Amino acid sequence: MCSCQWHYQDLRNHGQSFHSKEHTYSAMAEDVVNFIHQQKLNKCVLIGHSMGAKAAMTVALDSPSLISALIPVDNAPVNAPLKSDFGKYVRGMQQIEAQNVAKQSDADKILKDYEESLPIRQFLLTNLVRGEHGAMKFRVPVSILGDALSEMANFPYAESGSATYDGPTLFVRGTKSRYVSDDTIPAIKKFFPKAQIADVEAGHWLISENPEAFRQKVVTFLQETP
Repeated sequence: MCSCQWHYQDLRNHGQSFHSKEHTYSAMAEDVVNFIHQQKLNKCVLIGHSMGAKAAMTVALDSPSLISALIPVDNAPVNAPLKSDFGKYVRGMQQIEAQNVAKQSDADKILKDYEESLPIRQFLLTNLVRGEHGAMKFRVPVSILGDALSEMANFPYAESGSATYDGPTLFVRGTKSRYVSDDTIPAIKKFFPKAQIADVEAGHWLISENPEAFRQKVVTFLQETP
């Protein structure tokens, strides 16, 4: 395993990064490029999951000279409707804020009506913090993300092959997820001619559902990449 330097960036409207009503892949890609320049990084391996995967793909197509290898996780470079789960998550999070709950356990009870999986609920609730007046609020701007759902279904490069990234690329997909179906592979190959596809026995949240299998796929790819 190489002695690599790892940088973790929260995309806009996520984690502790800034909030903005402009929530597009092009804007997020620009944020990542700015981060790369600010940190004086050279030839990065870029990894992103779901929304982050499309943002990472956009960076690679916009600024290929900055990227030495690309690892998109469970998303494809296509315009495709988001699964209904994401809309449910947003509605559940909005309901939690509307109820002014004081405990995370109460928030979990509300979210359970929208998502049965405990690991997914726990992941979503990592964004929950205590507000100024004691009620629990989400760190992320739920209303902005809700309004951006349709935008997140799109991909900035509408025409396959309109730009290409010719560096080493590994698409990691969950076998129980539908985001990177075999039907998307032709588009993947047109944008990313050197793309490999790796399967992990999991759903869309494969990094948390099967972390060791995901780690092995990534490590093997990095070890085999010059």
